[in-house]
Amino acid sequence: MKKKVIAVNRLEQEVLEMLEDEVDVTFFSGIHSIENDKFVKTLHDADGIIGLALQVNDKLLDLAPNVKIFSNVSVGYNNLDIDALTKRNIMATNTPGVLNETVADTIFGLLIATARRIPELDHYVKARKWKNDLTSDYYGTDVHHKTIGIIGMGRIGEAIANRAHHGFHMNVLYHNRNRKPEAEATFNATYKELDALLRESDFIVLMTPLSPETEGMIGAREFSLMKETAIFINGSRGQTIVEKDLIAALRNKQIAAAGLDVFEKEPVEDDNPLLDMPNVVTLPHIGSSTYATELAMSKLACDNLLAGLRGEKPPHLINEAVWKDS
Repeated sequence: MKKKVIAVNRLEQEVLEMLEDEVDVTFFSGIHSIENDKFVKTLHDADGIIGLALQVNDKLLDLAPNVKIFSNVSVGYNNLDIDALTKRNIMATNTPGVLNETVADTIFGLLIATARRIPELDHYVKARKWKNDLTSDYYGTDVHHKTIGIIGMGRIGEAIANRAHHGFHMNVLYHNRNRKPEAEATFNATYKELDALLRESDFIVLMTPLSPETEGMIGAREFSLMKETAIFINGSRGQTIVEKDLIAALRNKQIAAAGLDVFEKEPVEDDNPLLDMPNVVTLPHIGSSTYATELAMSKLACDNLLAGLRGEKPPHLINEAVWKDS
């Protein structure tokens, strides 16, 4: 008899069809918790779950007694209660590595777009306002040879540093839980304590995962340390900053601009003041959103899931304690 699997929210069609050859799959979209009766009913017999943005906690797991593995189609896994999964001996997996370069492209593109005011000036042209030579009111700021401060020098952070150093001859500063000697050598990067990085950087790029330690790590105090000319880029998670403090910093001209791929609430609420600020570039959380990368993530998540269902160690197991105890 085929194993029963629930797929939620995102799995590329090609991979879904491959998965259906191996297991009995039920797909749900728009599911983030246990508010859907049909979804809840299906949980009772599920052997595995694969997908994105589903909040997995004790409440959900109490309804899924047979689940052996949860395969996240994402490198981030702040939607998973790892302690709750581990105490039930349920494997949790993610998809690191395959999206590093794609996300770095997005974040660096966001940085350039914000610095050179590209979306704002695109709208200016399309609104038929370009009638004369531009005045200095419309000038942007240079990216090349400036100082970039990267908070979170993981694989994506290093890919951003590579673009900054080798492509734009930028001075690279970084803050991380651990020093990265190889990154320091390769990108001529300098480790800084957080406050020093905030004071010295022209561009601050936040790339930390969301955890209890990083939630709200950039707030009013941190924005007050930045240069008035600084541009803040958030490519991590919306909850790693205090969004109301970013809004205040922009309104009070404590910083010059912001580029955001993530928000406190997603999709962004219509009354969010950030949407009306011309010096803020907003993206709908598209970091990894190219077909090639999303397909690779889905395939890796599928590999993780099937390995776990076969009783094998998945390629990217988060809670190693489950495997050690098995």
